[in-house]
Amino acid sequence: MPAFLLIVSNKSRGVEMFSQEVNRDILSPVSFLIRSARVYPNKVAVVYEDHSYTYSEFQDRVHQLANGLLKEGIGFGDKVVFICPNTPPMLEAHYAVPMIGAVLVCVNTQLSSQEYLNIINHSDAKAVFVDYECAPRIQVIEEQLHKVELFVNICENTDSSLLKGPEYEMFLADNVKTAPELDSNIDENAVIAISYTSGTTGKPKGVMYSHRSTCMHTLGEIIESSLRPDSVYLWTLPMFHCNGWSFPWAITAVGGTHVCLRQCLPKKIFHLIERENVSHLCAAPNILLMMISYPEAARVKLRRPLEILSAGAAPSPAIIQGMEEIGANVTHVYGMTELHGPHSVCAWQTSWVELDPEHVTRMKARQGVPYTTSIHLAVVDPISMQPVPDDGQTMGEIVMRGNNVMLGYYKDPEATAHAFRHGWFHSGDLGVMHPDGYIQVMDRTSDIIVRGGDMISSREIEDVIYQHPEVLEVAVVSMPDPVWGEVPKAFVVPKLGSKLTGKEIIDFCRKNHAQFKAPATVEFRELPKTATGKTIKAQLRHQEWLDHQYNVS
Repeated sequence: MPAFLLIVSNKSRGVEMFSQEVNRDILSPVSFLIRSARVYPNKVAVVYEDHSYTYSEFQDRVHQLANGLLKEGIGFGDKVVFICPNTPPMLEAHYAVPMIGAVLVCVNTQLSSQEYLNIINHSDAKAVFVDYECAPRIQVIEEQLHKVELFVNICENTDSSLLKGPEYEMFLADNVKTAPELDSNIDENAVIAISYTSGTTGKPKGVMYSHRSTCMHTLGEIIESSLRPDSVYLWTLPMFHCNGWSFPWAITAVGGTHVCLRQCLPKKIFHLIERENVSHLCAAPNILLMMISYPEAARVKLRRPLEILSAGAAPSPAIIQGMEEIGANVTHVYGMTELHGPHSVCAWQTSWVELDPEHVTRMKARQGVPYTTSIHLAVVDPISMQPVPDDGQTMGEIVMRGNNVMLGYYKDPEATAHAFRHGWFHSGDLGVMHPDGYIQVMDRTSDIIVRGGDMISSREIEDVIYQHPEVLEVAVVSMPDPVWGEVPKAFVVPKLGSKLTGKEIIDFCRKNHAQFKAPATVEFRELPKTATGKTIKAQLRHQEWLDHQYNVS
């Protein structure tokens, strides 16, 4: 009897077990392109500027890239770095690299040469693909990248090849469009990608994802985003950030359309939303802020409902209201690099329709409940690991486990063991559990302000300040104080044309909150952000304490 028909008896369970070829397949998101190219061969898969590719053409380009890598000796377990904005080559890499068992390493396009040197060498990259805008920063370190055997220039119709190596389109043209031939199958538990953390809380670490975890998380995104074959997704979220939260695979899986975007400018975003009939996008609050601040935003007429997932920090009430006035629905999600991006979603409840708008906005800003494919999310006492009461007040650490948790940190077993202690992934975020089972992040452990004997959540103060009708953005950090040790300080971005004063903010906090939690001082300024839109509170806090040290001396 052929091996794939072999029956193995399992009398203790009263069932007959078949071999794995019958009832089990490898979980890998690479299979999503294979299916969509077969089901929707002539449908537009990718749009970029004035060019578009059908699913058949998209698959051909992926095969050419994969075969080109194999020809250059890149194979199982080899690391392939892509430093590229949200253009077609970056999208193609998400299939071609894992298709041959290699590991994709997407790197932030806004780093310095030294940061690129550290990450490329740490990842043991064997090949580096670089967009022409980033090439000058790689050129100065090219000779120090000793493990790199292949450089490819992504030039996009320019003659600006700076690195020793072929141009991307020429690299593709030299290879066949048939599926690559591999010596063995890919293990679903093997590493598919390494995503480096933003480094806002320390040195960037290489977060390893598996084929299986990526596949499961991709299915989660499809479910929570309600993606369909007619979905059109605009790439406002960087693909280098947690592999675009797995949307490079999710949109393809449903046979939707990717609309690539090199640079996030509000005029271009709105133009593409209207021209391409966009239905979905993901964005950090700073992108949404940029959109509602665009002078022409009020005149935008959406041809279809626009669903937006936003993460990083809860969007302010002003941002949510502004986007809803345009006609978009904003859903808040929460997670981090170690979880492929989002782990929880503020799932909409029909009962919220009966609430007043301000109450609804507060409900929508919570971090919510776990994704369908995540399931495990808790707020616990970090010492006993027991769940805190679901009273919406008792703070604990937010912990997760499940299908979308990383394999670990690349070449850092100590950090991995620390993150996975007690059988959970420790987020480092402090939060509360509400009676309805929705979590709310109150702060990072590093952002808690200790005023005398009182522990104050900076996010709690931010939530109060956000209620002021003239506030657009706010960040609260600790500042030194000779009496209390440290006290809150608020950095505020007012709405355009506002005459808001610091005293008004402080008085507003004292009126709507415990008086001792009000900021001692308020500064009006733009907030420093990472490339993925996160406010860098550590930078604000560091400057405050540095200035104090300087003044004291």
